[in-house]
Amino acid sequence: MKRRGILNADLNAAISRLGHLDVVIVADCGLPIPAGVTVIDLALVHGVPRFEQVLDALLEEAVFERCVAAEEIRSTVAEHWLTSRFDNIELRSHVDVKELSKTAALFIRTGEATPYANAALVCGVPF
Repeated sequence: MKRRGILNADLNAAISRLGHLDVVIVADCGLPIPAGVTVIDLALVHGVPRFEQVLDALLEEAVFERCVAAEEIRSTVAEHWLTSRFDNIELRSHVDVKELSKTAALFIRTGEATPYANAALVCGVPF
């Protein structure tokens, strides 16, 4: 049994397969899931698990060099969630973020019900 970290077996396996520059989408429960992308659906009920919880767990497990989010997060709680964790966030239209999700190596659906609580995380390397 693992001592700490992400316990979800499917999510662990998907994280292990990620490589440099792969895109991971961390999504609220409303972002459309694109066809053909590996999905880990963690949503239980609205608000569970929260976007922040999933984001923090991922940041403990993997290296991300960049974050892309929708411009619409400006002046929302979602903006704080991302700016408190990333030094530089690339903002694009929500439509662009949905298009980017089609290229993702991994799509993680949370139970978050806050509008625009979505982020595209670009994998980095630990060296």
